[in-house]
Amino acid sequence: MTKSINLNWMVRQAARASREAETNRKRLLKAQAAQLKATERQRKQAEIAARRQMVQSEKERKQLEKEAKQQYVAGRIEEVEEKNEANANYIIELSKILEHTLDIDDTIEFDSLRVKDEFPPFTPPEELIMVVPRPDKQDYLKNVKPMRFLENALGMKGRHQRETQAAEAEYDNAVKAYEALECEKKSKLEQLKTEYDSNHEAFLRKVQQRDQEVSELDAAYKSADPSAIKTYTTMVLERSEYPDGFTKSFRLAYAPESKEMVVEYELPCIDVIPNAAEYKYNKSKDDVVEKARKPSEMKTLYQDIVAAIAIRTIHEIFEADQGNYIQVVTFNGFVTTTDPATGKDAHPCLISVRTTNDSFNELNLNRIDKLVCLRNLGAQVSSRPDEQLPVKPVIEFDMVDRRFIEQGDVLSGIDSRPNLMDLTYGEFENLTSNLFGKMGLESKLTRASKDGGVDAVAFDIRPILGGKVVIQAKRYKNTVGVSAVRDLYGTMMNEGASKGIIVTTSGYGPDAYEFAKDKPLELIDGGGLLYLLDQVGIKAKIIMPQE
Repeated sequence: MTKSINLNWMVRQAARASREAETNRKRLLKAQAAQLKATERQRKQAEIAARRQMVQSEKERKQLEKEAKQQYVAGRIEEVEEKNEANANYIIELSKILEHTLDIDDTIEFDSLRVKDEFPPFTPPEELIMVVPRPDKQDYLKNVKPMRFLENALGMKGRHQRETQAAEAEYDNAVKAYEALECEKKSKLEQLKTEYDSNHEAFLRKVQQRDQEVSELDAAYKSADPSAIKTYTTMVLERSEYPDGFTKSFRLAYAPESKEMVVEYELPCIDVIPNAAEYKYNKSKDDVVEKARKPSEMKTLYQDIVAAIAIRTIHEIFEADQGNYIQVVTFNGFVTTTDPATGKDAHPCLISVRTTNDSFNELNLNRIDKLVCLRNLGAQVSSRPDEQLPVKPVIEFDMVDRRFIEQGDVLSGIDSRPNLMDLTYGEFENLTSNLFGKMGLESKLTRASKDGGVDAVAFDIRPILGGKVVIQAKRYKNTVGVSAVRDLYGTMMNEGASKGIIVTTSGYGPDAYEFAKDKPLELIDGGGLLYLLDQVGIKAKIIMPQE
């Protein structure tokens, strides 16, 4: 999928360039409008100044000075009104982040990725193709005066010969200059044509290469290739337009077993919201005063922005999923900031939500309360995002990263790491128990369960947050269904445990995630298991047996 990755990079860059161009276009239009208004104000002031120079009476001069002052104050007030209008419009944009995308079809047609531009025809400079007539000898000889009768009769032909020779020499020089110029024009024309042909061939190669890449991506996507699905989703999110000032940064991980797309999204900081709520002109001091926005308003608006980005991203992914390859989306929204206690970079998670396609499609996004909607979806939402108060992600991004699985596939024949699918059920149970032991839980194996897995009871010894934890291990090659998750929940309730964890070598279906929502259950798939093992120094791999 290297070519798909290349296409992903090119489309991502093209989308960024397109967004930047659109942003610059809007900025230019605003700047032009502002310049026009400023020019008009200057014109009026200049007109008054000119009139002041022409008047003679003191009364008229004072009247014009008064008009000039009034004009100046009116101009300053107009400037402030323009700033307030721009500020208000930007706040409206921030409050309509979700609504902005609802009328847009986020599906990307693969043919739209092909090069549609036509290569321009060869159009050399006019001076190189303009036909210039060759010098005519008669044009030079016609200025030679004919011999007069007396000169001819007396044989005095010297003057006539000299003039004729001079005209012929001038003609010869003109011919040489003409031929040199024509030769130079021909050479430049040939050079331009060579460059044109070279550029044309490069363009055709680019078109051919792009067509091949798009066709391969299209075929890979239709065959449910995980890399193609991730590439396509990357394009969808990259095309999404946000207000000026938003720096878009995200990464994706896709788990094909559960059809889950995990998004780690870089959220804007609170300073994306203008600190000034209003501008006022102080006439006595001739300056503009800012009225600060209330902290409560900043907090409310920032909460809305964070929630809107999460819901909007999920909406765009599900809506654009033309292959029905994504049944679950997990969104983790982080912000890059500085820890005030240490001065080091920090990346607190401000929002984390996992939802299924079926549940999300039941929402009427035009009428929801964003925060209420997210809580109904079981989201973890920071109560103080303005203070970067973090929440625990539903799942760590790296726990879904397919590189943990793929690395095992690539090295299966040459490395010594154990393949978890080669372990017996008992060995897998012991491995799971050891894992949570190294993670700080006091775990003990219990009786074998009906499917060959084992229920382990562990204890989180932390005060307040700790408690009894039920862990179930399933060495599966097929997707874990909702019934297994229900059984875990039942076991947890019977044991009086505060949390249940199910660990599998495969993945989970959407109904399993839906059932686990709002419950103290944690579902760890194969990629997540390898990630956790790697974190405690246990190297392993998962290679599913061939049918």
